[in-house]
Amino acid sequence: MPNMTTQIEFTPEDRNALNYERYHHPDPRVQRRMEVLWLKSHDLPHAQIAALAGVSENTMRADFDLFLAGGIEKLKELHYYRPESELVAHVGSLEEYFRLNPPATIKEAQNEIEALTGIKRSETQVREFLKKNSISVAAKSA
Repeated sequence: MPNMTTQIEFTPEDRNALNYERYHHPDPRVQRRMEVLWLKSHDLPHAQIAALAGVSENTMRADFDLFLAGGIEKLKELHYYRPESELVAHVGSLEEYFRLNPPATIKEAQNEIEALTGIKRSETQVREFLKKNSISVAAKSA
């Protein structure tokens, strides 16, 4: 069976950066990645690296691949999933509409949003959307 160990060459600068970032980077996920590579730079067996870093061997190999793809900077990249509301595409027109026709209640705003955009959202979602986009719900003057 061939040796499947990932071979990585580390410069002294890489080792120093890994050692520093494993304690000082603000994100714990990046600290863990740095720890994995720092342990690898000391030629420890993969099973021992995974055990010491508290990660699976698949995660360890993914960290190796990140380093090979872009070095220390690639290890620092984080990609969080941030869903965006369908209503975001309508913020401008809704702001303009509600500035001219302020709704008296969240329920009224909910109905107007659905009529204008075709997008139905709960009162809670409408309230959060209006608050996030600084659109006020104020009682109409008589």
